[in-house]
Amino acid sequence: ISPVLPYCREQPIFTTRAHVFQIDPSTKKNWVPASKQAVTVSYFYDSTRNSYRIISVDGAKVIINSTITPNMTFTKTSQKFGQWADSRANTVFGLGFPSEQQLTKFAEKFQEVKEAAKLARDRSQEKIETSSNHSQESGRETPSSTRASSVNGTDDEKASHGGPAETHLRSENDKLKIALAQSSSNVKKWETELQSLRESNARLSTALQESAASIEHWKKQFSACKEENEQLRGKIEELEEQCNEINKEKERNAQLSRRLQELETELQDKELELEELRKQGEIIPELMSECESVSEQLQAAEKKNKDLEEKVRTLRTEVEENKHRQTNLKTELKNFLDVLDGKIDELHDFRQGLSKLGVDN
Repeated sequence: ISPVLPYCREQPIFTTRAHVFQIDPSTKKNWVPASKQAVTVSYFYDSTRNSYRIISVDGAKVIINSTITPNMTFTKTSQKFGQWADSRANTVFGLGFPSEQQLTKFAEKFQEVKEAAKLARDRSQEKIETSSNHSQESGRETPSSTRASSVNGTDDEKASHGGPAETHLRSENDKLKIALAQSSSNVKKWETELQSLRESNARLSTALQESAASIEHWKKQFSACKEENEQLRGKIEELEEQCNEINKEKERNAQLSRRLQELETELQDKELELEELRKQGEIIPELMSECESVSEQLQAAEKKNKDLEEKVRTLRTEVEENKHRQTNLKTELKNFLDVLDGKIDELHDFRQGLSKLGVDN
């Protein structure tokens, strides 16, 4: 029967779509795709032969033509993939489904068809055994009835009926020989079928062992990938910690920059105050003689202020070049603030002295 155009006696009973694979004949481990895309996979039932087949066609190419026998087993190897071995085709077929639900339906239909094939085989064996028993019983009854008639009959009956009885006996013997020959041929046929089933079971066992070995290989690869993934996660966590440290350093540097800007602003304010004090000193020339000592102190303060400015510039350069020396920078800034506060206090005292002199004058 052509798998592409089956006779009318063969009808589809279940149809689905899946990606078709076949086991690599050279390695018996790797899968080779039989179709470039998902194709139609159907169960066909032959009412005349009472048999079932799985058929799939990709264009004009037949990629699956597998007759289901009671010894076949459909195995789910993953959530969306299943396989079965066909000893007659000497290969293992694999199907990849879009969803787990479709795989479950196909597996249930495979089990149902397998049970139906087993039931059909059992019925066929019962018919053969029944016909063989009937043939043997008919062959046994014919000679016994002939012997009974010859014993119970008279010599005249023997003379008159001996020829036809012998002919009937010979015909019955011929029928018995034919039945025995048919039985022996059936026995040989079933022995051949049994041998082929044993070979099929051996091949299926080998295929299952190879599948188990392949599964173990994939499990090892999965474990290795899992360990590598954990190592990568650890490296990612370390990089994240380093990024956090870098962000903290950036925040500290930003705080130092803001503090420097504040110090520069305060220094400018102090310079403005000094400028105002100078203007006030020019307005009161008569106090110059009395304020020589104060001027000397002011000059000294200005000199110290310039020194402090130089220190501030030096600190700026050191902060830009050595951002990571935070402890030393804090110490220098603290000393600078102490000196600056002292100078501010001196300037404040000086201003109060000038105010008193102005009031006295």
